Amino acid sequence: MSANGGTKAIVAALLANVGIAVTKFIAFLLTGSSSMLAESIHSVADSGNQGLLLLGGKRARREATPQHPFGYGRERYVYAFIVAIVLFSLGGLFALYEAWHKAADPHPIENWQWVPVVVLVAAIVMESFSFRTAIVESNLIRGNQSWVRFIRRSKAPELPVVLLEDFGALVGLVFALFGVGMTLITGNGMWDAAGTAMIGVLLVVIAVVLAIETKSLLLGEGAEATDVATIERAVTDGPEVERIIHMKTLYLGPEELLVAAKIAVPACESAEELARGINAVEARIRAAVPVARVIYLEPDVWSATAQRAGTGAAAHTAVATPEAATPQAAVAGADESHAGG
Repeated sequence: MSANGGTKAIVAALLANVGIAVTKFIAFLLTGSSSMLAESIHSVADSGNQGLLLLGGKRARREATPQHPFGYGRERYVYAFIVAIVLFSLGGLFALYEAWHKAADPHPIENWQWVPVVVLVAAIVMESFSFRTAIVESNLIRGNQSWVRFIRRSKAPELPVVLLEDFGALVGLVFALFGVGMTLITGNGMWDAAGTAMIGVLLVVIAVVLAIETKSLLLGEGAEATDVATIERAVTDGPEVERIIHMKTLYLGPEELLVAAKIAVPACESAEELARGINAVEARIRAAVPVARVIYLEPDVWSATAQRAGTGAAAHTAVATPEAATPQAAVAGADESHAGG
């Protein structure tokens, strides 16, 4: 759902920004307004960003390879991080430079004075349509979360990126309208420079927020506490498992969660019986949390030594590193616990 919703929101934002960018450039050429130039570059950057998000989504769907055995789901995070860089440099820094340039040589808008106002009002209407689409699609998966929590906790980067971009675009248009309007009223070009500077600061702040949140996804985030609790219940809700010695989770992509756990199992008559029990536990996990698609369960006999070899029940929500989540690391952990016990 999140992938389809994200794609719809991205396409709506792309179409809106392409149309807005063209009209803003025309307005800049006619009036020479720095606010219009800053907003033109902002719309071009946003259009390129939506193209990057679509490309990232397409590349993330590639099949796993021996070199990338867990697939390419995280490529969506890489392209979202690139979006933050583009927004910071091409959008924010350019607007700040243009504001400095305008402040050094302020001049009023003398030609086609009505054009920037009409263009900005039209842009606000088009951007509002894009923002509304992003809100509607986000509400399908947001649940009862606040908007701040949704942006901070969402594992699919596309909708938070589009939401922040569209919000920034709307606020930026208001800043541009303020700068242009005050310049037309007073005849002082410094208002135009001030509006441009406000746009630049806004874009830099949004880019930094996006970079921080996407960086966390790139480093690797575990499941939310509610999902961890659900997985724990699924593991222990049956006779196959006595207790969880330790467990770690890691998102391999927005719709793929890795679960790695050392579990204490009762004595079994045969390896076949043990295997059937583990398969039953895996089935319960996938039914409870469908995104848990990659599961590694290491059976063990519980003892104080085995408990010390793990991280303890209190650390269930700790985020696993890719190295710790590999089958080789699981085998190494088994060897260590058996040697100690």
